[in-house]
This record gives sequence, C-alpha cells and structure tokens, in this order.
Amino acid sequence: MSDAPLSNGGPPLDDDPRPWGPNGIGNYFEWSAAKKKAFDAPYAIAVMRARRAEALGLTYNEYTLEILERGRYLSAADTDRIAEIIAKRPVRY
Repeated sequence: MSDAPLSNGGPPLDDDPRPWGPNGIGNYFEWSAAKKKAFDAPYAIAVMRARRAEALGLTYNEYTLEILERGRYLSAADTDRIAEIIAKRPVRY
C-alpha cells in the first residue's frame, strides 16, 4: 500500500524487467528461437550428450556448444580442450 498522494493503493505500473534488457528488442526473438532449436535435440541424442558430457566433467550446454561451434565431439583424449572449457566457466553466463 502506498501513502503517496493520488494513489489508489494498486500495484506499481512499472513492468517486470524485460528478458532482452533495458535496450531495444533488436533480434531477441530470432536469437531466442535459434538457440532453442539448436539445443533442443531428440530425447535419445540429448541423453547421449548428457552422459558423454558428465563423463568428461562438462555440462550438457558446454558439450553441446562445442559440437555446434566447432563440429567436434569431445572424448577423454581431448584433455587440453576440456581444460580450456572448464577454465572459462567463471566467465560464461
């Protein structure tokens, strides 16, 4: 309840924060749909990727992103690349 003059005690008129941030919309919806399509794999493939990622010490998103960006399926022999990905974790969103 607000004690401000001319207030009817209703909720504030400010909207919740927008998912695209304080700036303009830009290509938010196009990028959002593309990201969903890229990470939305059939169930069997998603389970396979999740198991491989877990065995390597990566998250599902990190493993899938490596496939999408570089076209490589990581294995236990790729210790240098896995170490690079893990080292960048604090930087990623």
